[in-house]
Amino acid sequence: MTAPAPAPGRAALLLGIALGGFFDGIVLHQVLQWHHLLSGLERVRDLRLQLLADGLFHALMYLLALLGLALLWRARRALSGPAAGRVLGSAALVGFGLWHVLDALLSHWLLGLHRVRMDVADPLPWDLGWLAAFGLLPLAIALWWRRRPPPAAGPGPGAGHGRSGAVALGLAALLAGPLAALPAADADQVLVVFAPGTAGARAFDALARLDARVLWARDGVWAVQMAQPHQAWRLLGDGALLVGQGPLAGCLGWTRPAPR
Repeated sequence: MTAPAPAPGRAALLLGIALGGFFDGIVLHQVLQWHHLLSGLERVRDLRLQLLADGLFHALMYLLALLGLALLWRARRALSGPAAGRVLGSAALVGFGLWHVLDALLSHWLLGLHRVRMDVADPLPWDLGWLAAFGLLPLAIALWWRRRPPPAAGPGPGAGHGRSGAVALGLAALLAGPLAALPAADADQVLVVFAPGTAGARAFDALARLDARVLWARDGVWAVQMAQPHQAWRLLGDGALLVGQGPLAGCLGWTRPAPR
């Protein structure tokens, strides 16, 4: 006896949450650089810990995206129904909006991990505007979409929307992950995180071999200027844990903090 195909809504919900996290990480952590994940915690001032927290956050989004894609594949037999496209789209919007609502309630206000903008005198209007645009609006659209009259059963226009919606949702997740891992394309300033205990002389020697000029160093994070930043990966064999260039640079490759 063939087991019934799982409903695709759960997969779309997880993918919507992952896309919401990727969106926040790419826009707020990387492009705009308005905050790190733990920017609001006074006791966490070590830049290395801030970057590590950002990396763990993105790793969690990758896990959610992979789980959502796996569930979506298992639910592929249920994608031919006339309402499958609407289920997928509305569930993804719920996940995207839910992420921003929970982020506002927990990270911004209850736990105080960060605010949308950490560099303004009054961050509340930015929190509320971000919540309305990317949290409440997607939830309202999803609710409206779910309340629309269901399409007629059987084959015909709309019957293939589930499959096309699944392809679009899967591609969005598969593209968002690599985008979150890419560094800024035009950066000649590279951040390098050296392992704790790495002697300064060893770090300077490794940087000198790549003709890198030290701009500043803080909390084990070194900012260097390199004529060939794509060669920064070679520092990984000389005491560096992470470098802000390469296909997995992520937030580190976009961060441009000023020296303290």
